[in-house]
Amino acid sequence: MRRADLAGVRVGDDGPVVIIGALNIGPESFYRGSVVRGEGEVIERAGRMLEEGASIIDIGAMSTAPGIKPISASLERRRLIPVIKALAKELDAPISVDTQRAIVAEAALEAGAGMVNDVSGLKADPRMARVIADFKCSAVLMAARQRPGDARTVDEIRRALEDSLRICERHGIEAQKIAVDPGIGFGKGAEWDLYILANLNRLKALGRPICVAVSRKFFIGHVLNLPDPADRLWGSLAATAIAVLNGADVVRTHDPKETSHAIRVAEAVRSGKNQRLKR
Repeated sequence: MRRADLAGVRVGDDGPVVIIGALNIGPESFYRGSVVRGEGEVIERAGRMLEEGASIIDIGAMSTAPGIKPISASLERRRLIPVIKALAKELDAPISVDTQRAIVAEAALEAGAGMVNDVSGLKADPRMARVIADFKCSAVLMAARQRPGDARTVDEIRRALEDSLRICERHGIEAQKIAVDPGIGFGKGAEWDLYILANLNRLKALGRPICVAVSRKFFIGHVLNLPDPADRLWGSLAATAIAVLNGADVVRTHDPKETSHAIRVAEAVRSGKNQRLKR
């Protein structure tokens, strides 16, 4: 069964697609509309996302977009921890921390986060798997061979994720707390992102729920000739619907309300594929 418990939220199998609302507290984010400043704004935006259909809030403090210089672990932690503490106090919803660093993940989990979103698939920091195991928390692991987004073909993605799942097994991390992400974006080129989206269904063989993050990414701008991510909402919704039709169980997005509408229509079509119409 492709089922997982992500910080108390059931995902996978024939259940409804779950939305993760993405917020950034670092000004380096590729999409300025996702950036929030100050605890008050974070709480307000996160609360609105939950009202609009998100079930989990994902907070990141360091951009992983191509060409952006990484910030220090100490700065990442200083940005994240006060915000996560405030969210954990004010919101009754799971919080995910978007980080590749074990020291940051550990502090975030202590502050109230219940899930780690690691775009390196546990490969950037050898301590990350131990932190996840010690806290018995959930995780979304992205396909990475040596760095985030460097897996392009379905075979490369599958092998990279199998490696990550083996790391989980070695550290005693429950498979039922893990979802996988094929890694759309991250500078691999629009043609590869489109290929992954078209072949997403092939990753079901991994036996884990599939999380897809296409919101406002470069490949959408490439197809539509829209260089500004602020103009890519409608393309994002089209890509989301295709992802759901092709097997996505979880969608990470900057726009939960609009995305939830696209998901519901795609789910209805997906369920209709398995039904025989009565004459």
